[in-house]
Amino acid sequence: MAVNTFTEENTSPLSPKRIFKASIVDSHNLIPKLMPQAIKSIEVQGDGGAGSIKTINFPDGGNFKSIKYRVDELNEETYTYKYTLIEGDGLADNLEKITYDVKFEQSADGGSISKVTSTYYTVGDFKLKDEEIKAGKEKVLAMFKAVEAYLLQNPEAYA
Repeated sequence: MAVNTFTEENTSPLSPKRIFKASIVDSHNLIPKLMPQAIKSIEVQGDGGAGSIKTINFPDGGNFKSIKYRVDELNEETYTYKYTLIEGDGLADNLEKITYDVKFEQSADGGSISKVTSTYYTVGDFKLKDEEIKAGKEKVLAMFKAVEAYLLQNPEAYA
């Protein structure tokens, strides 16, 4: 097994509290509304906190049908979120699991900095392709930007 880790950082003019509440805590409600072309629905088993299982269902006709992940940590005081992709089309035969560690921090200008660390646990001597990693990062960034745009247009939302 090989372990590959990647870290991505993005900035936002929004406070960590607002972007965290919208993009993480209430993602199962907000994301399918903002991006119905990409996310059909998100089902939550549990209270949404640690130990909960979330299933993301994709629209018919796409490359993926669904993925399932386990929430490992959800801390609304430190704006940290950790989860593990455990099942579904996003896990190829050559991937055991993928873990994500997300943290939102206050930036000097009153906005926020989000840091996402993704760790891929591969099976055998399988090598990840840069294009696949890049495509995954682009999808996450598109979701983040959709939430950010919504919050900027709706200053009262998640205030």
